[in-house]
Amino acid sequence: MDFEQISRSLLPLLGGKENIASAAHCATRLRLVLVDDALADQQAIGKIDGVKGCFRNAGQMQIIFGTGVVNKVYAAFIQAAGISESSKSEAADLAAKKLNPFQRIARLLSNIFVPIIPAIVASGLLMGLLGMVKTYGWVDPSNALYIMLDMCSSAAFIILPILIGFTAAREFGGNPYLGATLGGILTHPALTTPGASPPASTP
Repeated sequence: MDFEQISRSLLPLLGGKENIASAAHCATRLRLVLVDDALADQQAIGKIDGVKGCFRNAGQMQIIFGTGVVNKVYAAFIQAAGISESSKSEAADLAAKKLNPFQRIARLLSNIFVPIIPAIVASGLLMGLLGMVKTYGWVDPSNALYIMLDMCSSAAFIILPILIGFTAAREFGGNPYLGATLGGILTHPALTTPGASPPASTP
């Protein structure tokens, strides 16, 4: 496969060198941010040798080459286009400027909540499993292992404000640990249990 030829074939179909604002790649796709998306011929790009698919997403033109190929195409492409390398995050930030307000809000919420989903799903599945075990009486609820697993199943929901504070601060460019601390304030017993006396301080 001639990677330089692929790169030379891509450039005119993307509107030329002047239309390439940024280029990055992931494990399988070439991720391009174009100055004007209308200049790209998506159908013709899909017919180039080695291209397995082409689509637009979140302000980026993404061209699928596959694992082990995309990095070689990328190296030849940035050389042919005369641009510098960019990371995925840099390309995503540049592409975000092209989104409309609704898309920006959706992207913002996605970046905040998607990283938390695995913890919530795992906790929810464990909570459901323990509920079934308790309902059918398969295990004594006073069993030490059951109690420990029950604690694990609710942990993600208890510290959810901390997780959201961490990811939100990171998304807004703040200090994630400060965001986690602010989220932790929302889990303080003085707030979660209204009317409860604060713990006595040790002299």
